[in-house]
Amino acid sequence: MPELPEVETVCRGLAPHLEGRRLVRVEQRRPNLRTPFPPRFCERLTGRLVQSVRRRAKYILIHLDDGGVLIAHLGMSGRMIISPEAPDSYGKHDHVVFETDVGTVVTFNDARRFGLMDLTVADALGDHPMLRNLGPEPLGNEFSGPELAARLAGKATPVKAALLDQSVVAGLGNIYVSEALFQSGILPTRSAASLTPAEADRLAAAVREVLERAIAAGGSSLRDYRQASGELGYFQHQFAVYDREGQGCPGCDCDRARTGGVRRIVQAGRSTFYCATRQR
Repeated sequence: MPELPEVETVCRGLAPHLEGRRLVRVEQRRPNLRTPFPPRFCERLTGRLVQSVRRRAKYILIHLDDGGVLIAHLGMSGRMIISPEAPDSYGKHDHVVFETDVGTVVTFNDARRFGLMDLTVADALGDHPMLRNLGPEPLGNEFSGPELAARLAGKATPVKAALLDQSVVAGLGNIYVSEALFQSGILPTRSAASLTPAEADRLAAAVREVLERAIAAGGSSLRDYRQASGELGYFQHQFAVYDREGQGCPGCDCDRARTGGVRRIVQAGRSTFYCATRQR
């Protein structure tokens, strides 16, 4: 599933093509995705001017001139495809089409149909069921070591699981949690409540730094993800531990025949990668 850096990259790719542009045609090519489309979906969007394209956690938020907001989630395999003009035909996985007043077409393609779209108004955005329980943005000013420590306090769950809880920190996923825990030197199996203030500071800084590097690289392309331009992301080439079972981590001076290199365990049904030598 696309995580925060991938969604941020998509938003940045969409913004130059949608912001300040009017939606002259919206086509819904099936009745539902993961959930049904809201009533009069196309009618409510057609003719609206796009004011901004933003991100909250793993959601794309498209703000409109009438105060409405289109909420989109990419799901497991969703892609936003930008074309300079309408294509001659659409594929079976092209589910929603947005055409602007300059002819640019944005097509939402989702082979697995785990994505979703909904409509709300800006004044009620914080109360929307998908957004109201989200924690702080890890790239925002409100996210810090003390804030993270406060949100982890009293949690007996492993720190890896706690960081995947969207009410603790918004937008984090499996890849970047593994990378941030490695960078901060913290074992993923540690109790979340066991982190010291210094460790929470280190972890918060690592989360921010890993996410910023991933965004700069256009995200990570492991399966379906593409940037809005159609390009792959490249952060997968910078992974320190994720998907590197048995390999050495950066700067590794371990005897891998003895340590086994990067280890993989399963936590709550998700793969976790870590270095048992460098993480405590």
